[in-house]
Amino acid sequence: MGDLVKQILGKPIQLADQVIKVANDAASFKQESAELKYKTEKLSGLLRQAARASNDLYERPTRRIIDDTEQVLEKALALVLKCRGHGLVKRVFTIIPAAAFRKMSSMLENSTGDVSWLLRVSASADDRANEYLGLPPIAANEPILCLIWEQIAILFTGSLDDRSDAAASLVSLARDNGRYGKLIIEEGGVGPLLKLVKEGKLEGQENAAMAIGLLGRDSESVEQLIQAGVCSVFAKILKEGPMKVQSVVAWAVSKFVAHYAKCQDIFAQHNFIRLLVSHLSFETVQEHSKYAIVSKATSMHQAVVLVSTNNMNADNSVIRRDDEEEETRPIPDLFVNNLSDSDQMLALVTNTMALKAQNKRSSLANSNGNSPHHQQSLSLSWTSKAREMEDSDTKAYMKAMAARALWHLAKGNSPICKSITESRGLLCFAVLLEKGSKEIQYNSTMALMEITATAEEDADLRRSAFKPNSPASKAVVDQLLRIIEKEDMELLVPCIKAIGNLARTFRATETRIISPLVRLLDEREAEVSREACVALKKFACTQNYLHMDHSKAIIIAGGAKHLVQLTYFGEQIVQRCALILLCYICLHVPDSEELAQAEVLIVLEWAFKQTSLIQDENVEKLLPEAKGKLELYQSRSSRVYH
Repeated sequence: MGDLVKQILGKPIQLADQVIKVANDAASFKQESAELKYKTEKLSGLLRQAARASNDLYERPTRRIIDDTEQVLEKALALVLKCRGHGLVKRVFTIIPAAAFRKMSSMLENSTGDVSWLLRVSASADDRANEYLGLPPIAANEPILCLIWEQIAILFTGSLDDRSDAAASLVSLARDNGRYGKLIIEEGGVGPLLKLVKEGKLEGQENAAMAIGLLGRDSESVEQLIQAGVCSVFAKILKEGPMKVQSVVAWAVSKFVAHYAKCQDIFAQHNFIRLLVSHLSFETVQEHSKYAIVSKATSMHQAVVLVSTNNMNADNSVIRRDDEEEETRPIPDLFVNNLSDSDQMLALVTNTMALKAQNKRSSLANSNGNSPHHQQSLSLSWTSKAREMEDSDTKAYMKAMAARALWHLAKGNSPICKSITESRGLLCFAVLLEKGSKEIQYNSTMALMEITATAEEDADLRRSAFKPNSPASKAVVDQLLRIIEKEDMELLVPCIKAIGNLARTFRATETRIISPLVRLLDEREAEVSREACVALKKFACTQNYLHMDHSKAIIIAGGAKHLVQLTYFGEQIVQRCALILLCYICLHVPDSEELAQAEVLIVLEWAFKQTSLIQDENVEKLLPEAKGKLELYQSRSSRVYH
């Protein structure tokens, strides 16, 4: 940097020397030339001072100011050259307006002020002694640029407290205007901000992380931030930093991914998924035990092992036995399962005694420091204690931001969704939907909506993450249905979408899903009714293997009359969806008496005459088939009910 600045300063210093030398030889306008010489000498001294301090100069304003200074000195040299003596005739015919000297004098003063400001803004905090720098003359046209220069210079040379204040100033600038954010990036502000995130005090780290998050307003800016090394710094903070800073980092990650989806995989490569899920599971893990389902076919020995394990991991945890028909994957233990009741009891006692002895040996080994993982355990214990000491608001905000980051990271990305579902992510979301604050619940719901949307398109992910006998999947569905039945308007639409995305995972016996969705068709807000129609369509469409069973369930739940009402009188965004769903039901269950009673055939005939409806490609394809099928089975019964 120092050599580069010296090269930049070389030419203006030479020009200043030439102006001084030529001004000494002036044959005309001697007084004006002397004044220019005096001001140039002052400027030359500052330029030489800048050359000596080249290692400390902030490059971006240096280039701008020195370029302008060089142009001023070239004009000054051209002016004083006209004042040299080259014979009487030339002096007579060389006309120099008096205003030219006044203008040049002002320009030299401005350049002197610019270079002086550059030296002061690049000085260390001790040398600057908290003096007010003001704005240099160059700031007349763009004052914000110089303010940004000043704050970035403080980030380079100031104390930790000064750097924190400078980062807070950049936060205000970046929040107010997207163009200011781009200027901060262009003027080299990202590097010192990242350094402050790593080295600063708590407040400074927060301010710097917030500033960086606000800089990522578009894909180009996010790409520049990633190239500057944001990922590695943020990953380190998420792993080891203070929780308040970690929450800001998680928020920043969500902003980056929202504006530039291509960076999802880059964050995944830096282990962000595991780190974010670990924040979700902190103090949520204990809640998981109530979702640990013990199979009816599981032996007594296995049940004791599960209970003992849960008791070791979480005090006062409770195992909930599921009374539904679906069973969890049994743990293979052929020997115990084949024993008689008395032998099973003997095995139970023996294994329990052995387990207690093993726990006692482990406790003694740990207390003596002989455990092979002793040092790692101490490290994890220290980190956990630091997190436990945080106040409840900070913990809640951390979970909310972790859920928000996972929501955006999961969007349309199967590998990331798989990483979340294979970890404790789904269970965490299920618990947080029940226990979390409003913000946590909303972000968790949105994350589940994106994960299920990806699973809908990815059969492998759907089969692995949302198996009917999966405790995590059951827990998630339970919470989604609870919110739908409660009709929490803030969470209702994403929950409806998530259930619809999982339509192909439900068995025919899972009848509890359909009724809550059908109830939402009855005199609800247009958006809610529309999403309920879309979700039910995924159950009833031909692509769903169980479309026949689901269509019957929709009819039994009273869906036909609601769909007739929505097709006739619903808002335009609802009408088309309701008609498509009605067509699917007519295709699959054309002989339904409920359809005849609801006079669905008349509705389809009416829809044929509505231009706004039949212009839709799906309606154009389905409506004739559904009408033909219904006419075949219900034309006679329709006349009966007229």
